[in-house]
Amino acid sequence: MQPAPLIAETTGPDPEGGAVAVQGSVWRLILRTFIENKLAIVGISFVLVVVLFSFVGPLVYHTDQVHTNLLTTNLPPGRGRPLGTDQNGFDILGRLMAGGQVSIEVSIAIALVATGIGALYGAVSGFFGGALDTVMMRIVDIGLAVPVIFLFILLSVIYRPTKVLLIALLAGLAWLGPARLVRGETLSLRTREYVQAVRSMGGGSRRIILRHIVPNAIGTIVVNATFQIADAILILATLEYLGFSLPFPIATWGSMLSGGVAFLQDGYWWEVYPVLIAIVLTVVSFNFIGDALRDSLDVRMRQR
Repeated sequence: MQPAPLIAETTGPDPEGGAVAVQGSVWRLILRTFIENKLAIVGISFVLVVVLFSFVGPLVYHTDQVHTNLLTTNLPPGRGRPLGTDQNGFDILGRLMAGGQVSIEVSIAIALVATGIGALYGAVSGFFGGALDTVMMRIVDIGLAVPVIFLFILLSVIYRPTKVLLIALLAGLAWLGPARLVRGETLSLRTREYVQAVRSMGGGSRRIILRHIVPNAIGTIVVNATFQIADAILILATLEYLGFSLPFPIATWGSMLSGGVAFLQDGYWWEVYPVLIAIVLTVVSFNFIGDALRDSLDVRMRQR
């Protein structure tokens, strides 16, 4: 049995008013479904805390994250240093804040670039179909077969990593997933009545893709972008742990984890556990948000 359609809460015969009411009802239902997901509320609350901690925290808790101090290396948590210091004498609490800034900025940039490129690529491939779709998807398959870790280890030997280089390289591989998702969505959307109507009125392919296909695939795009942020944080930490990190003394969560592991067996737990907890909880929080958005934007969930 097909689910009952969403009924607009209209108060008059004005068709424009009815359309606005339908949209208002849909967005209220999406918001209510999202709020009902307790894990999503926990996730978004923690992400807000991390953002405030990383970007507002340094304005309150001042530390020097540029100059090393060998007289204060590997000090345990104590007065004036809540999380202790690392092997270079940097205050770990302040370093967590600085590392959070870089990790969040780079991860969001990667997600936005990758999702934008992938969405357009997948929409074009799915809309035109045929031989063009076959060629474009084979390119995606080849990209997905590239061993990413080994590629970045090789690049770390050749190039000196920068923020722009990290964003370009990771986004250059991360767009492949969104491209496949949006392409599958486009194969369904291109047969809809409104697309056929635009075609019959002389609308060009560019207009159909940008004004109708992509906006109607926005649910898939937004959900994937959320997961892309979580994946980018985790991949960045992994690459930095393997040595493909921003030059010293720039702080990142991955470089903190990499440097702290070497001292873990000496009992300097404060150099590993705080940053490890920050990475894990942030990634899990973004995944909670992505799961909730997927449920909220799902048509079957909205048509109750």
